[in-house]
Amino acid sequence: MDAKDILGLPKNSFPALEKKSRPHKESQRKPDGISREVYALTGGLSSLMPAIDASHLKKKPPSDEKITWQWLPFTSSARKDNLQLYHWVRVVNGAPPTGDYSFAKYNKSVGIIKYTEEEYEKHLNDPMWTKEETDQLFDFCERFDLRFVVIADRFPSSRTVEELKDRYYSVCRAILIARAPSSGDVAANPLVKEPYNVSQEIERKRALSMVLSQTRQQERRDEEVLVEAKRIVELRMPAKAAEESQLAVASNPGAEIIERTIPGETASSSMVVPSTFTDNAATLASLRTLRVYLRTYALEQMVQAASSSAGLRTIKRVEQTLHDLGVNLKPRVPTKAVCAEHLELRKEILILLNLQKQVQYKEAEGSSFRDGSYGESPETPKRLHGGDNQDRTFIPESMSFGGERVGKKDHKRKGPGAPSPSAHKRPRKMKASDL
Repeated sequence: MDAKDILGLPKNSFPALEKKSRPHKESQRKPDGISREVYALTGGLSSLMPAIDASHLKKKPPSDEKITWQWLPFTSSARKDNLQLYHWVRVVNGAPPTGDYSFAKYNKSVGIIKYTEEEYEKHLNDPMWTKEETDQLFDFCERFDLRFVVIADRFPSSRTVEELKDRYYSVCRAILIARAPSSGDVAANPLVKEPYNVSQEIERKRALSMVLSQTRQQERRDEEVLVEAKRIVELRMPAKAAEESQLAVASNPGAEIIERTIPGETASSSMVVPSTFTDNAATLASLRTLRVYLRTYALEQMVQAASSSAGLRTIKRVEQTLHDLGVNLKPRVPTKAVCAEHLELRKEILILLNLQKQVQYKEAEGSSFRDGSYGESPETPKRLHGGDNQDRTFIPESMSFGGERVGKKDHKRKGPGAPSPSAHKRPRKMKASDL
């Protein structure tokens, strides 16, 4: 007996709720060489550092080696006081390791330029600095590895970080120039090529402090100004692109080529290369809308625009010509100058192929004119020598300038031995009315 029997309710008063089927989760097999706990924590993601091979972990040391750990003293070459410390060392077969401390190689120091008394008197005199202050500055720079904030904190006189930097780098620059045989030998040195600018450093720190001290309201106002400036630039870009395309069309040097085409030529035989200038301008305008793009992508777009008016066979002939010249279809070093020269070479090859096509067209037209009937006149007919030693006049059937009509009139005239026209006709069929 249950609660439904006590309340007198039927046992199936509520419909059975259908259980929602959970989506089947694909089980991934745990890779070898990794524990289940690590695999569950990482979720199967690869580690940033290269993992050690599992076979190396299972490798057992040789049986003839006896490894112990001993508490032994050591010294480091990085220290100048010969301090002796102790650490645990892995000893194999009772022979402790020899050599310098393993972490001594990480003790790197900055090479500080040293100057003599004579060099200071000739090149380093400054009314704002005494020799004692300069010597102390270089001593601190060597001790604290050019950490000028620490140097300014420990410097006895009240000098700012910018003043300390300016004095140090100006002295180093003057010593390098004085010791060099010529000024060109140290022109590539960073201390000489890019001298320290005190005013620029002070302005940079002032601007940085202003940015860091801004309130939330000022940051929000700056963001609104940047968004509005971006919107104005996007609105002006289409008009600017259209203006640049119009200037490119106006300064198109290929317009004269179109005007000098032969009037009798059709549109299919005319030069199509000058139209690429307009296509290039439109391509440049579309690329500027991307803001950021690869130069190789820009070159591909320019090549497609230059070859848009040419057929597939012409494009293949251009690529074959580049292959014959030993030029790569895509430049290996796609700098701005290389891409411009590559595009110019493609245009010149396209112009050359179109000129060759024009020459072939003109030669074919001239040969057909020479082989036709225009070279023969009716006053000088050809003569055929028959077997009866009589000359018979040969009148060509495709005679121009009315020759065909003359032949038809002569054919209609009845000659002395010519057959009658009725002899060539078929006999008429008999009809019922004729009987």
